Amino acid sequence: MESLNNKIAIVTGASKGIGRGIAIALAKQGCKVILAARNSDKLKQVAIEITEAGGSAQAIVSDVTDEQSVDNLFEQVKESYGRLDILVNNAGMAVSGRIDELSLSDWQQVQDVNVTGIFLCCRGAARIMKPQKGGRIINIGSISGQMPRVKSSPYTTSKFAVTGLTKALALELRPYNIAVCAVHPGNVMTDIWEKTPQVPEQEGVMEVADLAEVVVTIATLPDHVNLFESVILPVSQPYLGRG
Repeated sequence: MESLNNKIAIVTGASKGIGRGIAIALAKQGCKVILAARNSDKLKQVAIEITEAGGSAQAIVSDVTDEQSVDNLFEQVKESYGRLDILVNNAGMAVSGRIDELSLSDWQQVQDVNVTGIFLCCRGAARIMKPQKGGRIINIGSISGQMPRVKSSPYTTSKFAVTGLTKALALELRPYNIAVCAVHPGNVMTDIWEKTPQVPEQEGVMEVADLAEVVVTIATLPDHVNLFESVILPVSQPYLGRG
């Protein structure tokens, strides 16, 4: 496994939930973590938590749906650190409802965050990583992008799109030694999971730390190795044939 000491990592959606957990886990391994999200106060709290534990963190307020905001994020990172080793595209949202109940705004908001946001961040990372001939992009997908759940068409569609974008960029960027992969988590104890319509059978749930450990494992792989696609879920959670 490769050392993450002094590696430069951006984590989007880092103010809470999965993003916060991943950022803290990477910092514990020695990464200099750039925390990106819209909520300034929560970002600062995470940065303080990391630095007080002996890690390195910088909070940059950024909206992944805004092109200029994303461009500014990557420009600041390049100016401050001169490189980028790891990007974790975690920012995401979900809207639940049956197709005949959903508004166009519901649909568009989910696609803007979950798809366009990842596109903009991948583009920003590629502009730094291609000249340096290396880097790793980890896109947080979802089991819903593998096996759909009822009343989740906007979210499910967005996560299938994440898989497609990941595959396209893995192919496009491999000549530059840039590894692009997707991690598809099942139920994780976050605000999104708590709002998800439940299926009849009892489902298990993971802790954020469980997923963060997987991301750290991927980040510490040798530079020439890519764990292209992985599904992580509680043992008791249905996968095939779920409702």
